[in-house]
Amino acid sequence: MMKPILPSLKEKKRYVVFEVKSKNKIKFDSVKSEIFSVTNKMLGEFETSKAGLMFLDDWSGQRGILRVNHTYMDKLKASLLFVKDINKYDVIIQSRGVSGILKKARNKFLYN
Repeated sequence: MMKPILPSLKEKKRYVVFEVKSKNKIKFDSVKSEIFSVTNKMLGEFETSKAGLMFLDDWSGQRGILRVNHTYMDKLKASLLFVKDINKYDVIIQSRGVSGILKKARNKFLYN
């Protein structure tokens, strides 16, 4: 049996709650693919994989949650600025807040 990983060696993650502002409703799959493509352009494939970017299935009222490594949080926020249009609709993606605990991110930023 293998020993468990020490807490100091585990990846520290942050949950970024973002909001898509647009005149039209945008589907979650479209937002997900556009953010992935812009992040790949900005950071490159290697840095994106090190960031551990992962979308959670929480999608409520044009808001969603991204999980990212704590050292790449600022780079992720910067790459969100470069998303200008999704499906030929003009959009603005704003980060609503950041938390280290998923429950707090959901309660404080996603559903309010």
